[in-house]
Amino acid sequence: MMKTAIIIGATSGLGREAAARLVAEGWKVGIAGRRTAALEAFQNEFGKDKVCIATMDVIRPESVEALDDLLSQTGDPDLFFYVSGVGFQNRDLDEEKEMRIIQTNSEGMVRMVDHFFNYVRTHNYSESHKAHIAVITSVAGTNGMGASPAYSATKKMQSTYLTALSQLSRMDKVPVCFTDIRPGFVATDILNPNKHYPMLMSKEKATDHVMKALHNKKRVYTFDWRFRLVVGLWKMIPRFIWERLTWVQN
Repeated sequence: MMKTAIIIGATSGLGREAAARLVAEGWKVGIAGRRTAALEAFQNEFGKDKVCIATMDVIRPESVEALDDLLSQTGDPDLFFYVSGVGFQNRDLDEEKEMRIIQTNSEGMVRMVDHFFNYVRTHNYSESHKAHIAVITSVAGTNGMGASPAYSATKKMQSTYLTALSQLSRMDKVPVCFTDIRPGFVATDILNPNKHYPMLMSKEKATDHVMKALHNKKRVYTFDWRFRLVVGLWKMIPRFIWERLTWVQN
């Protein structure tokens, strides 16, 4: 039987790359995002028999209606992958930027993931056929980054939320497994092209890691080994020292 996936945030970056990889592997994929033209271009490239589309903005409550439409096209998906994300360096604390990050990364993720979680409760899933929910978070959620307060906080929130949902799934016996995918710096549109980022990874290489995490259903996957090492060191730094590391710019 053909496997199916829904990817929220698939018009560019890791979401689009992952969607293309899954289609190439024989999956039927439902993709969603704000840019209708980009969704239609993807569908035209890979075929309507393999790709379903839905235009949505996850910060709007009516986005759940678009998700329901996508679910009606794909049937019960094996994988639900939330990739939508916004991030800015915002040392000036521009309120509009901070709120946009919070709305997309926190409010949007909760709206989409919760809606699918509740969908699983009432559809054809079981302990032998669990739904798989995966979210792109970030190593930035390890500690608060002074240059990107809202981004750091929302990524921490996403990881914590997945932990809570994982516990809830066991409490309520909802057949779901979770993957928290934590990249470092990836060369996508979310980064400022005028800045230098350490250990920057190409979109293609990063997608290799994403696919490994998805196929192996890793609970938490940080990539690559360099960032696993960095995150391990970050976790050992006491808060009062971390808050005084003013040379941290990215």
